[in-house]
Amino acid sequence: MSAHVDEVVDYDEAIAAYDPVIGLEVHVELNTKTKMFCGCATEFGAEPNTQVCPVCLGMPGALPVVNAKAVESAIRIGLALNCEIAQWCRFARKNYFYPDMPKNFQISQYDEPIAFNGYLDVELEDGTVYRVDIERAHMEEDTGKATHVGGATGRIQGAEYSLIDYNRAGIPLIEIVTKPLTGAGGRAPEIAKAYVSTLRDLIKALDVSDVRMEQGSMRCDANVSLMKKDADKFGTRTETKNVNSLRSVERAVRYEISRHAAVLNSGGSILQETRHWHEDTGVTTSGRPKSDADDYRYFPEPDLVPVAPSRETVEELRGTLPEPPAQRRKRLQGEWGYSDLEMRDVINAGAVELIEETVAAGASPAAARKWWTGELARRANSEGKGVEDFGVTPAHIAELDGLVKAGRLNDSMARQVLDGVIAGEGTPTEVADARGLELVQDDGALEAAVDKVIDANPDVAQKVRDGKVQAAGALIGQVMKEMKGQADAAKARELIIAKLS
Repeated sequence: MSAHVDEVVDYDEAIAAYDPVIGLEVHVELNTKTKMFCGCATEFGAEPNTQVCPVCLGMPGALPVVNAKAVESAIRIGLALNCEIAQWCRFARKNYFYPDMPKNFQISQYDEPIAFNGYLDVELEDGTVYRVDIERAHMEEDTGKATHVGGATGRIQGAEYSLIDYNRAGIPLIEIVTKPLTGAGGRAPEIAKAYVSTLRDLIKALDVSDVRMEQGSMRCDANVSLMKKDADKFGTRTETKNVNSLRSVERAVRYEISRHAAVLNSGGSILQETRHWHEDTGVTTSGRPKSDADDYRYFPEPDLVPVAPSRETVEELRGTLPEPPAQRRKRLQGEWGYSDLEMRDVINAGAVELIEETVAAGASPAAARKWWTGELARRANSEGKGVEDFGVTPAHIAELDGLVKAGRLNDSMARQVLDGVIAGEGTPTEVADARGLELVQDDGALEAAVDKVIDANPDVAQKVRDGKVQAAGALIGQVMKEMKGQADAAKARELIIAKLS
């Protein structure tokens, strides 16, 4: 049974008639060794239901205890987002039934978050800076994970049966909620993507989460509503749940804007609901009606004392904040001498840290960028991987660059060596030794090859004699072929020009 496909209007048409309002709720799993309210491990990928205890399973009489490290991480996130930090706040019970919530309530924070009233400046690709206001960042626990088996969509509808893994139940979460983003117009989807990207970089720099969206340690819920151009009241919103890639955040917001516009243009009303994003088809489908806060029957958690960080503790934690990622990238760009376009390629490839480590290992910034954003990025794009997923380390690239600088390898050989490293044949030097890759240093052999090529290509040689130096490239290629790729191209060029001048 196929899912219902909603009508949409052209995106530009939607933007011409309506102003989009978006709100983003980003859930970040913290990388603490134990869960939020118990001592269970948090290792990703463990056998299902092996990291559980009476507390995180919600057994009667089991009492929670707050993870102090998680509270510190929450405060550091709040400070990095320019938030005020509460002097006193409480946990609350958020009551709802769902199979992956073993207690039938979630310990969260409601009207007293740990951090509030902040902002994050987001730079778009054209250099425009947009300030995203932060409503709150609060602490809570994650739910379990449901896997629906059978059916065509992986959803509960049509599944033969469902499995629940409670290993994730109780893992510390920070939920970061923006204030409504208005005035963005047609750039709303772009700003949404840039915000989540900037936030991910910030959280990663704080080293409080691995923010791997594909593993669910960072998830975005995207709220979208439309209002008429002359209206002064927000429209009804929908919430697209658990969007797990930057590209999908942008696409989901864009789709919902077009879908809302189609409903409103037809005289219909938007249903306040949660929706599911489908990466394969690029559409959202209806989930369940969206509850308001009152429906969750929040009340203060009776089993936990309030959290009251001292001002001294907050200031100590402020002193642990790293250099902001955007500021750090500007500094590194200056140190490396990259143009804006080159730095953007590095950022898009996710290679800032890799290049920084490669340069620290001895490679030149130009060589580090060349390998990470050139050869490795090309492979990553073609295979749907990240540049870090090939087993190639910054030390490998620095060693490879050293072999080229020392005159042992040319670029063609270096690419062959990289193939060997990726194939697990060893370090660059070990691969070069095993494959017998080394430039021929015998000038006599090179000169003989040059003479042979010149004699075999008199027309091209005459063009070089006539001043068309660029024609030497064809002769260099023939010399490289003659010497099975083991000639120094620069030396070959010098020799050809000298002989034909």
